[in-house]
Amino acid sequence: MQKLLSEIKQCTVCAKYLDLGPRPVVSGHKESKIVIIGQAPGTKVHASGVPWDDASGKQLRKWLGVSDEEFYDAKKFAIVPMGFCYPGKSVSGDLPPRPECAPLWHESLMAKMPKIEMIILIGMYAQRYYLKKSAKPTLTETVKNYAAYLPNYFVLPHPSPRNRFWLTKNPWFDQEVLPKFQKTVHSILLK
Repeated sequence: MQKLLSEIKQCTVCAKYLDLGPRPVVSGHKESKIVIIGQAPGTKVHASGVPWDDASGKQLRKWLGVSDEEFYDAKKFAIVPMGFCYPGKSVSGDLPPRPECAPLWHESLMAKMPKIEMIILIGMYAQRYYLKKSAKPTLTETVKNYAAYLPNYFVLPHPSPRNRFWLTKNPWFDQEVLPKFQKTVHSILLK
């Protein structure tokens, strides 16, 4: 596993497309129980090299109901984004994750983590890649139907502060989905 993570962290496959250059951010362990698949690191995470080291990560840990220490324990959580490097800026936020990463590395990483009990798919890029045709037409519909993807996957919107409007517009997420999500996560971590 360490050899593979080292190879990924040295990857330069899409360097010519990355304004800030390659700096793959990924973590995992052969004992990892839960895999978190988000989009791609933002500028703060690119600078620190620490996954989810930003406001979105703080919100995600709150949703998970775990401490920073638990979150960064690779035996508990593997962090495998759709794109390992900061993709650059677009007109209304960051660019989508680079399309090279997931096909190039995800399968090999998953094969090295035989104790995975659940994969958390955060946002449409991860959901469309992993759920394929079973993903609903919109992120909202996919998240509303989260139970259809259990026990292998748990689907979530992105925990970005930019999604406050979505969270306000969809109070069922806080009321129905998050309690089930936390219960599922804690039942896995307690094993």
